[in-house]
Amino acid sequence: MSPMAAPCEGCRNGEPLEFQFSMAFQPIVDVNDGTPFAYEALVRGPEGQSAASVLAQVTAETRYAFDQQCRVKAIQTAAAAGLLNTPAKLSINFLPNAVYEPKACIQLTLKTAAAIQFPTDRLIFEFTENEEMADPAHVSRIVESYRKMGFGTALDDFGAGHAGLNLLARFRPDIIKLDMELVRGLDADLPRRIIVEAVVRMCDQLGVAVIAEGIETQGELEALRALGVRYIQGYLFARPAFERLPQIDLSFDVQALAHVG
Repeated sequence: MSPMAAPCEGCRNGEPLEFQFSMAFQPIVDVNDGTPFAYEALVRGPEGQSAASVLAQVTAETRYAFDQQCRVKAIQTAAAAGLLNTPAKLSINFLPNAVYEPKACIQLTLKTAAAIQFPTDRLIFEFTENEEMADPAHVSRIVESYRKMGFGTALDDFGAGHAGLNLLARFRPDIIKLDMELVRGLDADLPRRIIVEAVVRMCDQLGVAVIAEGIETQGELEALRALGVRYIQGYLFARPAFERLPQIDLSFDVQALAHVG
């Protein structure tokens, strides 16, 4: 068997895994107008069980098939939940180490999107800096291939894990997602505000959008808006909803926040 055959065999034609899973969705809100910029697809058990319960069943032998089928499941479930009736994009997590060859590994995703008329320019693929990358050059090829295909790319958990600034410089994703530990209690923590302000300014110069995730308080939201962060994700707006798009809590004053800073 060739080196490529083993990983490709696992996901060819969407062969079923020995366990089931589904998706929950959490909005990423554009606080300039209160609309959803995107919904992130989050893996769950078939009856809404935790992501950990699913990931515990993934092995080295099944990670290629799992990564492939997560994309398919996210697109199918999001469409069934009505995402295409909104202007929002769909953000899907993927494992760079489970993508053997970008163009080959994306074919089932493209086929699924075409079958339900899901525009590919409304897909964002998130990869996390918390996953140590055995071959950064390979990840660069993935990001560049996805960009050429019209997908958006996002670097998740920026500011945690391995080398955030190195990855930003090397991969130049369309979006970074600030790690929740970096923005937790931001309104009462001057050093964190200074760091986030510098990151936002740098990303603005690079043409990279910034999403803050894990936002739970009005104070955190207002501090981020004052620093120029437009896209916010967190329990303040909505918790993930299993197989549906949750209602967004817009009890804050959107127009007032749009002019903060």
